[in-house]
Amino acid sequence: MNRIKLLRLSTRLANSLSSTRQPGFHSLRFTQVTHLSSFIQSFPFFHSKCSPSYCTSITIHQNLYFSSKVESVIELILSSNDWSENVEKELEVLNPKLTHESVVYVLRKLNTNPQKSLGFFNWVRDKKEFEPSYLPFHLLLRTLACREFMEEFWKLASEMKEKGFKIDLLVSGGIIKALKNEKLDDIVGKWNEFLQSMKVGNGEDDVVKDIVKLILECDWSTEVKRKLENIKFPLNDDFLFKVIWKLKNEPLRALKFFEWLSSSRKFEHNSITYSGMARVLARRGFMSEFWELLTRMRSEGFEIESYVALMRCVGNEDAVKLFEFMMDGPYKLLEHECVMLLKKLSHDFEPDMVLVMRVVNKYLEAGNNHTKATYDIINRCLCKLGIFDEAKKIVEDMRNAGYKPDNITYSQEVFGLCKLKRFDDACALFKQMVDEGCVPDLKTWTILLQGFCAAGQVDQALSWFEQMLEENHEPDGDTLDVLIKGFILCGKTLDAYKFLVETVHKAHLKPWQATYKTMIEMLLRDGKLEEAFDLLSMMKQQNYPPYPEPFVEYISKSGTIQDAKHLLGALPKQGSPSTAAYVKIISSFFEAGRHSEAKDLLYDSPSQVRNQKTIQEMFGVAPKIHPS
Repeated sequence: MNRIKLLRLSTRLANSLSSTRQPGFHSLRFTQVTHLSSFIQSFPFFHSKCSPSYCTSITIHQNLYFSSKVESVIELILSSNDWSENVEKELEVLNPKLTHESVVYVLRKLNTNPQKSLGFFNWVRDKKEFEPSYLPFHLLLRTLACREFMEEFWKLASEMKEKGFKIDLLVSGGIIKALKNEKLDDIVGKWNEFLQSMKVGNGEDDVVKDIVKLILECDWSTEVKRKLENIKFPLNDDFLFKVIWKLKNEPLRALKFFEWLSSSRKFEHNSITYSGMARVLARRGFMSEFWELLTRMRSEGFEIESYVALMRCVGNEDAVKLFEFMMDGPYKLLEHECVMLLKKLSHDFEPDMVLVMRVVNKYLEAGNNHTKATYDIINRCLCKLGIFDEAKKIVEDMRNAGYKPDNITYSQEVFGLCKLKRFDDACALFKQMVDEGCVPDLKTWTILLQGFCAAGQVDQALSWFEQMLEENHEPDGDTLDVLIKGFILCGKTLDAYKFLVETVHKAHLKPWQATYKTMIEMLLRDGKLEEAFDLLSMMKQQNYPPYPEPFVEYISKSGTIQDAKHLLGALPKQGSPSTAAYVKIISSFFEAGRHSEAKDLLYDSPSQVRNQKTIQEMFGVAPKIHPS
């Protein structure tokens, strides 16, 4: 990275900017919230660091909770050095009830220990004759996605394929992330090839398609039920889950099928089919049916398989309600699931502290303790709301609990101060960070720059950007995107363009694809077609896919035939433009009422373009070729 060139560029641009201040983003208007201070005091967490009565109630609850058989199994396994015959003998003495839910719960708790997870899985399957569904396989496969257990990973994956189990995107994404963390990029390629091989259909998949087609063809009726009776299909949870999931875009039809299985086929639903049905209902917002289903499910002794999958389908209120529902059940949610929910809540522009503290208190009541992550999220929410006095108390509690504030902690306060346009306080916080031995990192710097840019003070942002470079921080795509948007907000589109070009050509920075797209749209809005074409060429050089849409729209209304030909030549990575590209641009001229330009471009097109049905319908008949 050539910091000297970047410094010179940012200084030059800062000097060229007008001192006139522009208004901030409309979306960042914010009225400081103060009324929550009194309400927050009602939460046990804020009364004191840990009052004796509160700690005592947690301890009693914790002792009761950890006395369960399943927790005893986990404690036994974790306390052993490794998996052994002695562990299995002690498990036999405990004689836990091995339900689908309990096995899943244990595997979740062991998810950071591949050796013990594999030992437990093999014990319940081989010694206790437990028949795992796809979910225990999924959990173990994700746990085994590490360098030391690649042989076991592939063996398990092959077994899943033989059993006809599918691997959904959520599981696959987690496995790919784990492999990349282990720097096993070559394995990621093999894994993707393996996933493709699993997509090959079989006879069972064809039956699933037949059932789904029948249900979707017409309204639920006696005739539909009669036809279903005549289809032979296995009454196992994996097959039925596939049918229910294939009906995910028609939740009420899926529910009809679900209920028909119980009444007509006498199928006893379990965690797998209940969880699948719950996800289908939640995805489309059928919350009344969703909660009725969950109540029935628990009354029959079953629990939801994946809280995270459901949480992503529902709004914040229902996500918190579901969290509380599951924490009241026999299998408590784990720390990372609590943190994921808190992160979801904290992403709101103005987080709902009532919901945040409902989650925190429910988590603590289950016998858990605060982690650095939960402290940070509470702090983030308070800073976003501008409740800095309470945020400082949280940071102090965090210190007393043994967690040292870091860049994450300070960045949240910087963001909150910038949101309220308290830039002097935000800048002073940088000095405080250094004094406390916590040097601001790139993320913290970028948040500060974003605050200035959002307020239309891009000159101040550039000044701090120079200081960031002087302190040897390498800007990234996020930093560049923030500054580009700052220029655009101030009406300095050409300065944004120059800054982007120079950071790419001279400082060798790779912008985000979204940054290129935004910049191209703004240039075309201002009629700067040549500059937009330059960015399209830069995108191609950096292996981003082309972005023709705004060019097509602009050229069809204001451009020339030569502009259209330039675009056609710029689109393919190599070779000639596609037939589809010709058709798209010719059609856009035609739709804009520029029929002459459309016909002229068609005359210069390859013969296969004139033979396209769309073109022939557009002109009535295929236009004649001008004699050469």
